[in-house]
Amino acid sequence: MTTETTALQDTGDSRRTTFVNDVKQAAGRADALLTDAASTTADGYAAARSTIHEAMGEARSRYDDTRHRMAHKARVAADVTQTYVKENPWQVLGGAAVAGFVIGFLMNRR
Repeated sequence: MTTETTALQDTGDSRRTTFVNDVKQAAGRADALLTDAASTTADGYAAARSTIHEAMGEARSRYDDTRHRMAHKARVAADVTQTYVKENPWQVLGGAAVAGFVIGFLMNRR
């Protein structure tokens, strides 16, 4: 269980970093193209516009891919959690009781 969770976190962190870098790169390219388009003619503007659309299309497809991968990983994590709860119901119940007691104790101190 711990190994699976750690593996999910490691892959999620690295993919999240990659996704954020891709979005930053696409935004930087779009910003540079918009800056260039401001000083160009109508033909240059049309070329810059098509390049921006391509860059945004790439960003959208990367976003969709990442979203699908993260949704899959969330489903896997939910399945692992459900399996753990089914195999260890008393441990989960005890943990929930302790957590509820601690939260109640802390809220009652106010």
